Amino acid sequence: MTYDEALQILKKYGQEHILSRYSALSPDEQKSLLDQIASIDFSVLDTLRDGGASAARGKFEPLGAVTIGDIEANSAEYRRVGLDTIRQGKAAAVLLAGGQGTRLGFDKPKGMFNIGVTRELFIFECLINNLMKVVEESGVWIPLYIMTSDKNHDDTTKFFSEKNYFGYDSNYVKFFKQDMAPSVDYDGRIYMESASKISSSPNGNGGWFSSLVRAGLLSDIREKGVEWLNIFAVDNVLQQICDPLFIGAVVSSGSQSGGKVVSKNDPEERVGVLCLEDGKPSIVEYYEQTDEMKTRLDENGGLAYRYGVILNYLFNVDKLVTIVDDKLPMHIAEKKIPYMNEDGELIKPDKPNGFKFETLVLDMVHMQDSCLAYEVVREREFAPVKNPDGVDSVVSARELLKKNGVEL
Repeated sequence: MTYDEALQILKKYGQEHILSRYSALSPDEQKSLLDQIASIDFSVLDTLRDGGASAARGKFEPLGAVTIGDIEANSAEYRRVGLDTIRQGKAAAVLLAGGQGTRLGFDKPKGMFNIGVTRELFIFECLINNLMKVVEESGVWIPLYIMTSDKNHDDTTKFFSEKNYFGYDSNYVKFFKQDMAPSVDYDGRIYMESASKISSSPNGNGGWFSSLVRAGLLSDIREKGVEWLNIFAVDNVLQQICDPLFIGAVVSSGSQSGGKVVSKNDPEERVGVLCLEDGKPSIVEYYEQTDEMKTRLDENGGLAYRYGVILNYLFNVDKLVTIVDDKLPMHIAEKKIPYMNEDGELIKPDKPNGFKFETLVLDMVHMQDSCLAYEVVREREFAPVKNPDGVDSVVSARELLKKNGVEL
């Protein structure tokens, strides 16, 4: 992209200040800045005018699930179908690992965090170990696509190489970068981190498939004959990946997608629930749930809206391809954003000073015609690492790992 081409784009959105220090930059810095401008989707700025994904929600209804009891009763058939799908090369895994371990006080990719006590055991290693169980059971290597971000790509790829991919066959692992979205002040003016660096952040977990396509990996998926993608988040160390029973249940049901869920501990648990919205699968976040939804009981006396999502989904590739060009709703998040001031100094604010833009995978679920809710045992498959201590923390995850026989 040339300077003039970049300037025309910026003028369209009133962001010419991005190039205000261009002439003082080195040739390499100039190229870097133009590359950033070329890669950014400035149309996200329209979200500020439109108010973001704040449209009124539809009519919610509870959605039943394949329960733990159902899975036990049908485990042989689910396992057979799932293993057949895996052995035919029709399943692959996608690890969403674009974030840093900032909330853990760790200034590296979250997956590099050592959760071991008496030995090194990294979050990435836990996940690879979980996937290796399926490789050993099925007898085939499963393609693994790892989504990084501009901020952690080099650290992540170097780490996997240094650790020899934790025993996984590197020929089956491919990395791709998540698309980035600019950060803005309250007036919609894009922040700069330096004279040559636009302030930006990963565009949310809903951007995983469009980012994968942009990276050219859809052709790899097609060439391999992959029909199902199991996506999962980096921060759940008990995450069971390409679980044959889960795959088998979804494939057998004829659903376009599936989501692993756990039964809520109590009506106030801060977790999104899988349900129906206007007759289509949807997720309603905990802060959107009314008191009536939280406390409503089903015919058996249990919570009607009780199936909380754990960010482990199975999507059909053909369906994903049909919706990839559809714009996901853009969510606006108020954040503390480091920025360069008028004097060229980097300022780190102690309170929110602007907005970041995010797409969410829950909106992708609502674009499916059907989604099978698949209930798992919480203590075996849900150990999120979000905080240093307390709920969903390093401490609680370590306890759950030990209960599941993992040596720490």
